[in-house]
Amino acid sequence: MKVLPEWIMVGFSAATCKYVESHTLYSWEFSSSLTVEEETSGNRARKIKIFIGVVVPVGVVIAGTVIAFIIWRKKYVKRTTLETTNLISINYHLQRGAGPSRFSYIDLASATNNFSKHGKLGERGFGAVYRGYLNDLDMRVVVKRISSGSRQGKNEYVTEVKVISQLRHINLVKLIGCCQDRNDFILVYEFMPNGSLDFHLFGRRSPLTWPIRYQISLVLASSLLYLQEEWEQCVVHRDIKSSNVMLDSSFNVKLGDFGLAKLMDHEVGHKTTGLAGTIGYLAPEYISTGRACKESDVYSFGVVLLEITARINFVDPGGKSDLGLVEWIWGLYGKWELLLAVDAKLGKDFDEKQVERLIIVGLWCALPDFSSRPSIRQAIQVLHMETLMPNLPVKMHVPMYHVSLPSLSSGSEEPLVTHSSIDVGC
Repeated sequence: MKVLPEWIMVGFSAATCKYVESHTLYSWEFSSSLTVEEETSGNRARKIKIFIGVVVPVGVVIAGTVIAFIIWRKKYVKRTTLETTNLISINYHLQRGAGPSRFSYIDLASATNNFSKHGKLGERGFGAVYRGYLNDLDMRVVVKRISSGSRQGKNEYVTEVKVISQLRHINLVKLIGCCQDRNDFILVYEFMPNGSLDFHLFGRRSPLTWPIRYQISLVLASSLLYLQEEWEQCVVHRDIKSSNVMLDSSFNVKLGDFGLAKLMDHEVGHKTTGLAGTIGYLAPEYISTGRACKESDVYSFGVVLLEITARINFVDPGGKSDLGLVEWIWGLYGKWELLLAVDAKLGKDFDEKQVERLIIVGLWCALPDFSSRPSIRQAIQVLHMETLMPNLPVKMHVPMYHVSLPSLSSGSEEPLVTHSSIDVGC
């Protein structure tokens, strides 16, 4: 009585921001040692106030929960409908006999010895990869099983089946077939006996000779030319890296893993896709804007060229632990000491002119300013010695991106991006 006013209202409230939760009040009680004699009308008024104070907040909570559930339900139905439409589209093409073959889950479980750990080749993307053998086709295959419950993995499954099944090029990994059985989404590829390029560059496999490395560079460039200019649409791979460059029994190159690929018309310069790929291979403008384009794939290709040529475990003479491969090699280029970057596994058994050419083309493709990068056709011409090598700046240029929000009246949802360059010492 000495602290509180004459009338007190007790209520309950809760909030979870954008998340949907159900809050249920099972019971509550209130007791007081205070005894106050009031008239009947006063008791009735107090009961009305208490009723309003309890019912109104609870009603607001219930209404908010119902509205949030309706919004979530609409988004869920829309997403599920889109996934179902994609799967129906795939089934339609498969039933017409187009694209890869369709396998049953039992067939693939048998081919991989029930997805045995002994046959597991590793984890790639959103699924595990297994070695398998199809008795009916008398063929060794690689089976990629999408992780259960991975929505992004299912999206990659749809993209792989719809994109790579349409492409026809000798230097692209062939998709043999697929399987969608309830919650299982499985892809079947041709088996590549010599694995991926990164195993030979960074792993314990026998080192590749220089002629094989140079040939890998030329063939990889040829496969990119097909994707960017020679097919009916431009295919932006978005995940070009040495672990996706596969080698057959004769060390012929085949580019694989099209789960992140995007299709666009040849006239379209870029497409807002959201950031995806592997750190170290991503172009700086793609990281800043989320816009995928041919030039961002050219950047990744340039990094792979440098990996093919250079030793990865380099010692940074400047003592900067965060210095990347591109920056380190550019420092050697500025002093014209490119041969110091050559992989020690090669010894002295390499063509110096080819090494310099490959490194310079790699730096050219990895220019931070995307407008200064070559097209893949221009890069191929230099690699085949059909044109002169580019004259690159002695110091590496680092682009500075300025993102400005459009006015509300413009109606545009994409950021307006400009860029400039500054010189930094390497």
